[in-house]
Amino acid sequence: MKTPKHEWRKKEKTFYLPKAKPEIIDIPEFKFISIEGAGNPNGKFFSDCISVLYPISYAIKMTPKTMKIKPNGYFDYTVYPLEGVWDITDEAKKTFNGQLNKDDLVFKIMIRQPDFVTEAFYQEMFEKTKIKKPDVLLDRLVFENIKEGKCIQMLHIGSYDDEPTSFKIMEEFAESKNLKRQSKVHREIYLSDFRKVAPEKLKTVLRFKVE
Repeated sequence: MKTPKHEWRKKEKTFYLPKAKPEIIDIPEFKFISIEGAGNPNGKFFSDCISVLYPISYAIKMTPKTMKIKPNGYFDYTVYPLEGVWDITDEAKKTFNGQLNKDDLVFKIMIRQPDFVTEAFYQEMFEKTKIKKPDVLLDRLVFENIKEGKCIQMLHIGSYDDEPTSFKIMEEFAESKNLKRQSKVHREIYLSDFRKVAPEKLKTVLRFKVE
């Protein structure tokens, strides 16, 4: 009997489909392929960073078909959504007055990987991807484990530029629970394709660490 495909939208709603109101959540350790950079997310470099994450993520998913082998513990699944952790440069922090200059942004974008993906298997797929779809940015990819721990998250519906409104709601919620936001660093999980969805309909999970 064929094992059903693991679909994060159905199986992991707690992490990826919160309601449009704040909630406290504890995020365990997950595996990611990530890449770091800086600059305006509307620029070409950011787009190129996104583009380099997908070939290797799909190469891992398609291993049984393309390589006719299954890694130990493999299961069919839907590729996880793009995520980004955002900050601003140290220089920008010195003069920050509440008005964000997107050119000052620092980011780490990533795609989560299933538990069966090991460092060795990642390296194998990395080398195959370099041959099949060479890209200068591939060498900037990192395979890593990330544990966020205690966070507050909520679903933001609308333009990325309107996120401060949701963050204010989240911060007020944190205060009401006697929690403190650790820093202005935050995570975004992109449930919508901004190239295909109108800004007012974009769905993004917003999350930040609390203590």
